[in-house]
Amino acid sequence: MTETPHTPRYHTDILGDGYQQLTLHFPDDYDGPVVATLIRKKGTIASTKAVLYIHGFMDYFFQTEMAERFNQQGYDFYALDLRKYGRSKRAHQTLFTVHDLREYDPEISKSLQIIGEEGHDQVILAGHSTGGLICTLYAAHHPFHPLIKALWLNSPFYDFSVNLLKKKVGLPLLSKLGAHLPNVRVPSGLNIWYVPSLHRDFHGEWDFNILWKPKRYSSISLGFIHAIHEAQKELRHGLHLPVPTLVMHAHQSYFPKKWGIQAQKSDLILDVKDIERMANKLQGDVTVMTIHNGMHDLVLSGPTVRDWVYQQLFSWLSNKKL
Repeated sequence: MTETPHTPRYHTDILGDGYQQLTLHFPDDYDGPVVATLIRKKGTIASTKAVLYIHGFMDYFFQTEMAERFNQQGYDFYALDLRKYGRSKRAHQTLFTVHDLREYDPEISKSLQIIGEEGHDQVILAGHSTGGLICTLYAAHHPFHPLIKALWLNSPFYDFSVNLLKKKVGLPLLSKLGAHLPNVRVPSGLNIWYVPSLHRDFHGEWDFNILWKPKRYSSISLGFIHAIHEAQKELRHGLHLPVPTLVMHAHQSYFPKKWGIQAQKSDLILDVKDIERMANKLQGDVTVMTIHNGMHDLVLSGPTVRDWVYQQLFSWLSNKKL
Protein backbone atom coordinates (compact mmCIF):
# COMPACT_ATOMS: atom_id res chain seq x y z
CA MET A 1 0.00 0.00 0.00
CA THR A 2 1.32 3.45 -0.90
CA GLU A 3 1.73 5.62 2.17
CA THR A 4 0.12 9.06 2.10
CA PRO A 5 0.57 11.92 4.58
CA HIS A 6 -2.66 10.75 6.26
CA THR A 7 -1.71 7.07 6.54
CA PRO A 8 -1.24 6.13 10.21
CA ARG A 9 2.40 5.34 10.98
CA TYR A 10 2.50 2.16 13.04
CA HIS A 11 5.66 0.97 14.75
CA THR A 12 6.67 -2.43 16.10
CA ASP A 13 5.03 -2.97 19.47
CA ILE A 14 6.76 -4.24 22.60
CA LEU A 15 4.90 -7.56 22.15
CA GLY A 16 6.66 -8.24 18.82
CA ASP A 17 5.52 -11.05 16.47
CA GLY A 18 3.18 -9.03 14.26
CA TYR A 19 2.00 -6.58 16.93
CA GLN A 20 2.15 -2.92 15.93
CA GLN A 21 1.37 0.26 17.82
CA LEU A 22 0.21 3.73 16.86
CA THR A 23 0.38 6.79 19.12
CA LEU A 24 -2.79 8.91 19.12
CA HIS A 25 -2.43 12.57 20.13
CA PHE A 26 -5.16 14.64 21.79
CA PRO A 27 -5.57 18.15 23.20
CA ASP A 28 -3.99 18.84 26.57
CA ASP A 29 -6.10 18.08 29.64
CA TYR A 30 -5.77 19.17 33.29
CA ASP A 31 -2.40 17.35 33.51
CA GLY A 32 -0.93 18.57 30.22
CA PRO A 33 -0.22 16.71 26.93
CA VAL A 34 -2.28 13.55 26.34
CA VAL A 35 -1.72 10.47 24.18
CA ALA A 36 -3.32 7.07 23.85
CA THR A 37 -1.90 4.00 22.10
CA LEU A 38 -3.66 1.79 19.55
CA ILE A 39 -2.19 -1.70 19.23
CA ARG A 40 -3.09 -4.03 16.37
CA LYS A 41 -2.52 -7.65 15.40
CA LYS A 42 -3.88 -8.42 11.94
CA GLY A 43 -4.91 -11.90 10.91
CA THR A 44 -3.22 -13.80 8.11
CA ILE A 45 -6.26 -13.43 5.82
CA ALA A 46 -7.76 -10.05 4.99
CA SER A 47 -10.95 -9.41 6.95
CA THR A 48 -13.64 -6.76 7.25
CA LYS A 49 -14.26 -7.84 10.87
CA ALA A 50 -12.36 -6.46 13.84
CA VAL A 51 -12.42 -6.29 17.62
CA LEU A 52 -11.44 -3.26 19.71
CA TYR A 53 -10.45 -4.22 23.27
CA ILE A 54 -10.26 -1.85 26.25
CA HIS A 55 -8.38 -2.91 29.39
CA GLY A 56 -9.38 -2.42 33.00
CA PHE A 57 -8.11 -0.29 35.88
CA MET A 58 -4.46 -0.81 36.87
CA ASP A 59 -3.93 -2.60 33.57
CA TYR A 60 -2.78 -2.40 29.94
CA PHE A 61 -2.95 -4.67 26.90
CA PHE A 62 -0.68 -7.71 27.10
CA GLN A 63 -3.15 -10.60 26.53
CA THR A 64 -1.63 -11.95 23.31
CA GLU A 65 -3.56 -15.23 23.47
CA MET A 66 -6.83 -13.27 23.22
CA ALA A 67 -5.61 -11.40 20.14
CA GLU A 68 -4.48 -14.60 18.47
CA ARG A 69 -7.76 -16.39 19.24
CA PHE A 70 -9.64 -13.59 17.52
CA ASN A 71 -7.24 -13.75 14.56
CA GLN A 72 -7.91 -17.48 14.25
CA GLN A 73 -11.64 -16.75 14.06
CA GLY A 74 -11.18 -14.26 11.22
CA TYR A 75 -11.02 -10.98 13.15
CA ASP A 76 -8.30 -8.36 13.02
CA PHE A 77 -7.49 -7.45 16.62
CA TYR A 78 -7.04 -3.94 18.01
CA ALA A 79 -6.54 -2.83 21.62
CA LEU A 80 -6.25 0.53 23.33
CA ASP A 81 -3.91 1.53 26.10
CA LEU A 82 -5.98 4.43 27.41
CA ARG A 83 -4.43 7.75 28.33
CA LYS A 84 -2.27 7.53 31.48
CA TYR A 85 -2.10 3.72 31.28
CA GLY A 86 0.68 1.42 30.11
CA ARG A 87 2.24 2.50 26.82
CA SER A 88 0.40 5.83 26.99
CA LYS A 89 1.59 7.06 30.37
CA ARG A 90 3.90 10.08 30.15
CA ALA A 91 6.36 11.36 32.77
CA HIS A 92 4.22 14.36 33.77
CA GLN A 93 1.18 12.15 34.46
CA THR A 94 0.03 10.05 37.42
CA LEU A 95 -0.97 6.52 36.45
CA PHE A 96 -4.70 5.87 35.91
CA THR A 97 -5.85 9.47 36.60
CA VAL A 98 -9.37 10.26 35.38
CA HIS A 99 -12.14 12.66 36.47
CA ASP A 100 -14.90 11.51 34.10
CA LEU A 101 -15.05 8.31 32.02
CA ARG A 102 -16.10 10.40 29.01
CA GLU A 103 -12.49 11.56 28.89
CA TYR A 104 -11.81 8.29 27.07
CA ASP A 105 -14.37 8.91 24.32
CA PRO A 106 -11.89 10.67 21.98
CA GLU A 107 -9.48 7.73 21.84
CA ILE A 108 -12.28 5.22 21.37
CA SER A 109 -13.81 7.32 18.58
CA LYS A 110 -10.43 7.88 16.91
CA SER A 111 -9.58 4.18 17.11
CA LEU A 112 -12.91 3.21 15.55
CA GLN A 113 -12.33 5.76 12.79
CA ILE A 114 -8.92 4.25 12.04
CA ILE A 115 -10.30 0.71 12.12
CA GLY A 116 -12.97 1.74 9.62
CA GLU A 117 -10.41 3.44 7.37
CA GLU A 118 -8.38 0.22 7.42
CA GLY A 119 -11.16 -1.66 5.65
CA HIS A 120 -13.42 -2.94 8.43
CA ASP A 121 -17.19 -2.57 8.44
CA GLN A 122 -18.01 -4.33 11.73
CA VAL A 123 -16.38 -4.11 15.15
CA ILE A 124 -16.88 -6.07 18.35
CA LEU A 125 -16.30 -3.58 21.17
CA ALA A 126 -14.78 -5.54 24.06
CA GLY A 127 -13.85 -4.44 27.56
CA HIS A 128 -12.62 -5.89 30.83
CA SER A 129 -13.60 -4.55 34.28
CA THR A 130 -13.40 -0.73 34.11
CA GLY A 131 -13.00 -1.15 30.35
CA GLY A 132 -16.29 -3.07 30.36
CA LEU A 133 -18.02 -0.15 32.07
CA ILE A 134 -16.44 2.28 29.61
CA CYS A 135 -17.59 0.18 26.63
CA THR A 136 -21.11 -0.12 28.02
CA LEU A 137 -21.49 3.64 28.31
CA TYR A 138 -19.82 4.36 24.99
CA ALA A 139 -22.19 2.02 23.13
CA ALA A 140 -25.23 3.48 24.93
CA HIS A 141 -24.11 7.04 24.18
CA HIS A 142 -23.39 6.27 20.49
CA PRO A 143 -26.40 4.10 19.51
CA PHE A 144 -26.04 4.74 15.79
CA HIS A 145 -22.32 4.14 15.41
CA PRO A 146 -21.94 2.47 12.01
CA LEU A 147 -19.17 0.07 13.04
CA ILE A 148 -20.12 -1.25 16.48
CA LYS A 149 -22.08 -4.48 15.97
CA ALA A 150 -21.74 -6.19 19.38
CA LEU A 151 -20.37 -5.81 22.92
CA TRP A 152 -18.35 -8.41 24.83
CA LEU A 153 -17.94 -7.45 28.48
CA ASN A 154 -15.51 -9.44 30.62
CA SER A 155 -16.31 -8.94 34.34
CA PRO A 156 -17.46 -5.33 33.87
CA PHE A 157 -17.05 -2.92 36.80
CA TYR A 158 -20.74 -2.32 37.38
CA ASP A 159 -20.54 -1.72 41.14
CA PHE A 160 -17.97 -1.23 43.89
CA SER A 161 -17.33 -4.33 45.97
CA VAL A 162 -18.12 -2.77 49.36
CA ASN A 163 -20.77 -3.27 52.02
CA LEU A 164 -24.23 -1.71 51.82
CA LEU A 165 -23.44 1.17 54.20
CA LYS A 166 -20.44 2.22 52.12
CA LYS A 167 -22.49 1.94 48.92
CA LYS A 168 -25.33 4.06 50.27
CA VAL A 169 -23.36 6.60 52.33
CA GLY A 170 -19.59 6.39 51.94
CA LEU A 171 -19.26 6.21 48.16
CA PRO A 172 -21.72 9.03 47.36
CA LEU A 173 -19.86 11.26 49.83
CA LEU A 174 -16.44 10.38 48.41
CA SER A 175 -17.78 10.90 44.88
CA LYS A 176 -19.04 14.38 45.76
CA LEU A 177 -15.68 15.25 47.29
CA GLY A 178 -13.98 13.84 44.20
CA ALA A 179 -15.78 16.32 41.96
CA HIS A 180 -13.95 19.14 43.79
CA LEU A 181 -10.83 17.44 45.17
CA PRO A 182 -9.96 14.87 42.48
CA ASN A 183 -6.31 14.48 43.49
CA VAL A 184 -6.95 13.52 47.11
CA ARG A 185 -6.15 9.85 47.65
CA VAL A 186 -7.84 7.23 49.84
CA PRO A 187 -7.05 3.53 50.48
CA SER A 188 -7.83 1.43 47.40
CA GLY A 189 -9.01 -1.71 49.18
CA LEU A 190 -7.76 -3.79 46.23
CA ASN A 191 -6.96 -7.38 47.11
CA ILE A 192 -3.19 -7.82 47.41
CA TRP A 193 -3.29 -11.34 45.93
CA TYR A 194 -4.78 -10.48 42.54
CA VAL A 195 -1.62 -9.62 40.60
CA PRO A 196 0.42 -12.36 42.35
CA SER A 197 -2.27 -14.85 41.27
CA LEU A 198 -1.50 -13.93 37.65
CA HIS A 199 2.20 -13.11 37.26
CA ARG A 200 4.62 -15.97 36.57
CA ASP A 201 7.13 -14.58 39.08
CA PHE A 202 4.65 -15.32 41.86
CA HIS A 203 1.79 -17.87 41.49
CA GLY A 204 0.55 -17.33 37.91
CA GLU A 205 1.51 -18.18 34.34
CA TRP A 206 1.54 -14.71 32.70
CA ASP A 207 4.34 -12.26 32.01
CA PHE A 208 3.54 -8.55 32.14
CA ASN A 209 5.09 -5.24 33.20
CA ILE A 210 4.77 -4.87 36.98
CA LEU A 211 5.28 -1.11 36.66
CA TRP A 212 2.15 -0.86 34.48
CA LYS A 213 0.15 -3.52 36.34
CA PRO A 214 1.60 -3.23 39.83
CA LYS A 215 1.62 -5.96 42.44
CA ARG A 216 0.15 -3.55 44.98
CA TYR A 217 -1.72 -0.28 44.54
CA SER A 218 -2.52 1.02 47.99
CA SER A 219 -4.48 4.20 47.19
CA ILE A 220 -6.78 5.61 44.54
CA SER A 221 -7.81 9.17 43.75
CA LEU A 222 -11.17 10.65 44.63
CA GLY A 223 -11.38 11.70 40.97
CA PHE A 224 -11.38 8.04 39.94
CA ILE A 225 -14.08 7.21 42.50
CA HIS A 226 -16.18 10.12 41.22
CA ALA A 227 -15.78 9.04 37.58
CA ILE A 228 -16.78 5.44 38.28
CA HIS A 229 -19.62 6.31 40.66
CA GLU A 230 -21.20 8.71 38.17
CA ALA A 231 -20.97 6.12 35.39
CA GLN A 232 -22.50 3.43 37.58
CA LYS A 233 -25.39 5.76 38.46
CA GLU A 234 -26.27 5.79 34.76
CA LEU A 235 -26.47 2.00 34.81
CA ARG A 236 -28.71 2.00 37.85
CA HIS A 237 -31.11 4.39 36.12
CA GLY A 238 -31.32 2.03 33.14
CA LEU A 239 -29.39 1.94 29.87
CA HIS A 240 -30.45 0.60 26.50
CA LEU A 241 -27.73 -1.13 24.53
CA PRO A 242 -28.28 -0.90 20.78
CA VAL A 243 -26.31 -4.04 19.80
CA PRO A 244 -26.18 -7.66 21.02
CA THR A 245 -24.25 -7.79 24.30
CA LEU A 246 -22.52 -10.66 26.09
CA VAL A 247 -21.68 -10.13 29.77
CA MET A 248 -19.42 -12.79 31.28
CA HIS A 249 -18.39 -13.16 34.91
CA ALA A 250 -16.91 -15.74 37.27
CA HIS A 251 -19.19 -17.99 39.33
CA GLN A 252 -17.87 -16.75 42.67
CA SER A 253 -15.99 -13.95 44.38
CA TYR A 254 -13.28 -14.49 46.97
CA PHE A 255 -11.39 -11.89 49.01
CA PRO A 256 -8.55 -13.76 50.73
CA LYS A 257 -6.20 -12.33 53.35
CA LYS A 258 -3.60 -15.04 52.67
CA TRP A 259 -2.65 -17.01 49.59
CA GLY A 260 -4.68 -20.06 48.56
CA ILE A 261 -5.34 -21.86 45.28
CA GLN A 262 -8.97 -20.68 45.39
CA ALA A 263 -7.62 -17.27 44.37
CA GLN A 264 -7.10 -18.68 40.86
CA LYS A 265 -10.69 -19.95 40.63
CA SER A 266 -12.54 -16.78 41.70
CA ASP A 267 -13.00 -13.07 41.07
CA LEU A 268 -10.76 -11.35 43.63
CA ILE A 269 -11.76 -7.80 42.65
CA LEU A 270 -15.53 -7.52 42.12
CA ASP A 271 -18.62 -9.14 43.63
CA VAL A 272 -20.01 -11.30 40.84
CA LYS A 273 -23.52 -10.91 42.28
CA ASP A 274 -23.24 -7.16 41.63
CA ILE A 275 -22.19 -7.78 38.03
CA GLU A 276 -25.12 -10.09 37.42
CA ARG A 277 -27.61 -7.80 39.18
CA MET A 278 -26.57 -4.73 37.21
CA ALA A 279 -26.25 -6.60 33.91
CA ASN A 280 -29.84 -7.75 34.28
CA LYS A 281 -30.91 -4.10 34.43
CA LEU A 282 -29.52 -3.45 30.95
CA GLN A 283 -32.13 -3.15 28.22
CA GLY A 284 -31.73 -4.76 24.81
CA ASP A 285 -30.38 -8.06 23.52
CA VAL A 286 -28.24 -8.90 26.57
CA THR A 287 -26.88 -12.35 27.47
CA VAL A 288 -25.39 -12.86 30.94
CA MET A 289 -23.10 -15.88 31.28
CA THR A 290 -21.42 -17.40 34.33
CA ILE A 291 -17.97 -18.97 33.92
CA HIS A 292 -17.19 -21.65 36.49
CA ASN A 293 -13.77 -21.23 38.13
CA GLY A 294 -13.11 -18.03 36.20
CA MET A 295 -10.79 -15.31 37.48
CA HIS A 296 -11.53 -11.58 37.41
CA ASP A 297 -9.96 -11.31 33.96
CA LEU A 298 -11.57 -14.38 32.48
CA VAL A 299 -9.04 -14.70 29.65
CA LEU A 300 -6.27 -15.07 32.27
CA SER A 301 -8.01 -17.99 33.99
CA GLY A 302 -6.61 -21.51 33.90
CA PRO A 303 -6.25 -23.17 30.47
CA THR A 304 -9.44 -25.26 30.63
CA VAL A 305 -11.50 -22.33 31.86
CA ARG A 306 -10.31 -19.87 29.25
CA ASP A 307 -10.81 -22.45 26.51
CA TRP A 308 -14.44 -22.55 27.62
CA VAL A 309 -14.60 -18.73 27.64
CA TYR A 310 -13.48 -18.57 24.01
CA GLN A 311 -15.72 -21.45 22.97
CA GLN A 312 -18.75 -19.72 24.45
CA LEU A 313 -17.76 -16.31 23.09
CA PHE A 314 -17.26 -17.45 19.50
CA SER A 315 -20.38 -19.62 19.60
CA TRP A 316 -22.36 -16.57 20.74
CA LEU A 317 -20.85 -14.40 18.00
CA SER A 318 -21.64 -17.08 15.42
CA ASN A 319 -25.25 -17.24 16.62
CA LYS A 320 -25.44 -13.47 16.17
CA LYS A 321 -23.98 -13.90 12.67
CA LEU A 322 -20.96 -11.79 13.55
